[in-house]
Amino acid sequence: MPAAPSTSLPPAPPLRGRIGCDASSGYYAVARRYRLHLSPSCPHSLRLAITHSLLGLHHTLPVTLLPSVPDGPDGGHTALRPLYEATSHRHPGPATAPVLSDDWTGRIVSTHAPDILRDLARHFGSDRRGLHPRGAEAEIAAVEHLCEHGVDEAAQRAGRPGADAGERRAALAVLLGTLRQWEGRLSFQEFVLGDRMTVADVHVWVTLVQLDTVHRRHLDADAVHRIAGHPRLWAYARRLAGHPDFGRHLDLPGIARRHHARCQGLEAAGAAVQILDWAAHIADGTGRPSALCCP
Repeated sequence: MPAAPSTSLPPAPPLRGRIGCDASSGYYAVARRYRLHLSPSCPHSLRLAITHSLLGLHHTLPVTLLPSVPDGPDGGHTALRPLYEATSHRHPGPATAPVLSDDWTGRIVSTHAPDILRDLARHFGSDRRGLHPRGAEAEIAAVEHLCEHGVDEAAQRAGRPGADAGERRAALAVLLGTLRQWEGRLSFQEFVLGDRMTVADVHVWVTLVQLDTVHRRHLDADAVHRIAGHPRLWAYARRLAGHPDFGRHLDLPGIARRHHARCQGLEAAGAAVQILDWAAHIADGTGRPSALCCP
């Protein structure tokens, strides 16, 4: 079904329940009580889908997939509206993904993706401390901050229509500085925080996907060539794309549809300069398309 014409409402404040350690916390970790509602074309959902797979939660915490482009007239997902209404009567904003819901109560636990990701890594799965190790909280938070401000926001400012040349140059400098920092780290270690994969790698990889599949389209060709000039970083992105728990969730057509449905800017020369051929490196361990790639 085609998406309805969108007159998107501003997002309401996130719902921020947390998963605790035992029954006294209210929401506690128990198999098949909770459900993720994800649209993998959304970067927040993509991070959660990858983390869910890395933790091996397929039988513990079910996933409901949503369309790549929200089908509600307010920019939300109509399938999520009953959950939002059950949790927050007359919820003022769109019913957006991702959502962690409680099947026991029929209500939403959280819509705050960073909290959901931390709770999955800490309270579920067979390797709880591996992805979000104790003592690495500050480092992981710093990487999250760089992803949001040093890449996503900087890339948007560098490609913003109507921005003056000085503003665009300054934003590009911030972006390149972030990429240079990650390039340096990867010159002597396998992953962003060392020799073991953590949720920091999930954040960085999804950020690089967005940079190449979305933000690049609004940058000039010279900027894209400079972004591409970090060979270790893009080799790392290519390597993780071949990891089945990463690549199988990458819905490239869905990302394109979502971008075209939401984007109000004009494409620039950088749209013609693809950094990675993501489709060539995607692997799900079977050679078949991922079951999580929505039509």
